[in-house]
Amino acid sequence: MTFYATQVLKMEKAIYPKKHLTRQLIQSKHFIDQHFGKPLQLDQIAAEGFLSKFYFVRLFKSLYGCSPYQYLIWVRIENAKQLLGAGFSLSDVCTAVGFESVTSFIGLFKKMTGYTPASYQKKNSNLREPGFRKN
Repeated sequence: MTFYATQVLKMEKAIYPKKHLTRQLIQSKHFIDQHFGKPLQLDQIAAEGFLSKFYFVRLFKSLYGCSPYQYLIWVRIENAKQLLGAGFSLSDVCTAVGFESVTSFIGLFKKMTGYTPASYQKKNSNLREPGFRKN
């Protein structure tokens, strides 16, 4: 084994000491990515990675730098931005990304983006007005 390969293995062990746990966390993260539009419970997400919910939260935060709930909200808001940019209505977007309340959706959207969903949509729809051509 070369010196470089040895160093890479040492770094990998330091960053990801337990590969099986990393794989389990990634599996749970993918579950969030694929099911963000549905009501998700922490027990359900942790079960996808075969972990207890308390251990899962600690591991997730140490690997990704945020809680699973914060990540879920971020995924929902990012998808909402895409749908709003595509011209979908506020209530349709709210439902599609998994929020039950339009009011809470508007509040979180504004907190995370600095814009209300309506102003975000207006700002981004100006780029797609008829007659606008990208050269």
